[in-house]
Amino acid sequence: MKFDVSSTALLSRLQSISKVIASKNSLPILDCFLFELEGDKLVITASDTDTRMVTSVGVTNAEGNGLFAVTAKILLDPLKELPEQPLNFEINDENLEILIHFENGKYNFISQKGDTYPQQKPLSDTYTAISMDAQTLLNGISRSLFATADDELRPVMNGVYFDIHQDDLTFVASDGHKLVRLRNLSIKSPERATFILPKKPANLLRSILARETEGVDIKFDENNAYITCPGFGMVCRLIEGRYPNYNSVIPQENPYKVTIDRISLLNALKRVSVFSNASSSLVKLHALPNQLIVSAQDIDFSTSAEEKIVCGYDGEELKIGFKATFLIEILGNIASEDVVLELADPSRAGLIIPTENEENEELLMLLMPMMLND
Repeated sequence: MKFDVSSTALLSRLQSISKVIASKNSLPILDCFLFELEGDKLVITASDTDTRMVTSVGVTNAEGNGLFAVTAKILLDPLKELPEQPLNFEINDENLEILIHFENGKYNFISQKGDTYPQQKPLSDTYTAISMDAQTLLNGISRSLFATADDELRPVMNGVYFDIHQDDLTFVASDGHKLVRLRNLSIKSPERATFILPKKPANLLRSILARETEGVDIKFDENNAYITCPGFGMVCRLIEGRYPNYNSVIPQENPYKVTIDRISLLNALKRVSVFSNASSSLVKLHALPNQLIVSAQDIDFSTSAEEKIVCGYDGEELKIGFKATFLIEILGNIASEDVVLELADPSRAGLIIPTENEENEELLMLLMPMMLND
């Protein structure tokens, strides 16, 4: 086999799927990229035991077809340092020796047989299919991923839940302390279906979808999902199990509504939280008419801080405590200029809702309160 390929085109494809490869693999072959030459197209695959990503790059002067596997490090590290230029690959079909010629030199190494690379699992005949814009999927994953858990006892919480209805698709993520529910009204489905996308493939999708402009097709059954768009394909094992009823934990009656500039509150929290107890990161929000007081203290070190922010509020005086790191994360994942804090009492979850949503989107974030000492 032989072919020519652009060094930067090859590197960008390798880098886009290289994050799939685990640092420690049970099968040595999974330390490799799998290459398959098909005419003037080079198909590249990277995989761990649960997730598989496939992309392709155009080649010229191709001769022959076949499979071979190359250790990821042996290609990625040298290509990062090469300026743009054509690379000429020559693969000996007998002993799988590879010779790469380029402008100022050559690389020579032995590849491995590609036919020992694990095959992707087929979908069952009862799979469900749904299509959406790449930006819609990126938004859903980006806004919710930070709220997923790392819980070995409840693995269903360790991913993004896709709740597909006839009229909308809802992205949900929660770790028991915070919850994100993003409803997209532009996605319709003829049938009701759900699946839980694990954190690793969700992260991989987030980095790749930013460069995609066209539609994404998702096909899934009880165990696996196939996610494809023009630039790449992914197969991943889904998290099995039943996701909790997320709507039941969202309080419906919240008489106290504070409308406030998101950036002002976010920056005040970042400053004030420096003075909070390091282990609890507790901040107190004290709502008064047209004013929100953000305060924190660490009794052990005799430090405290307080800031006042102008807000829209005309209800009764209310004090509630939140973990600052969680509240900062939530506000950082909202795009709206202003947010509404919907509160009921100091022991019930608070809702953080943007005053302006993206088109066809309804975003709601929930945060459980912390006990106040006073």
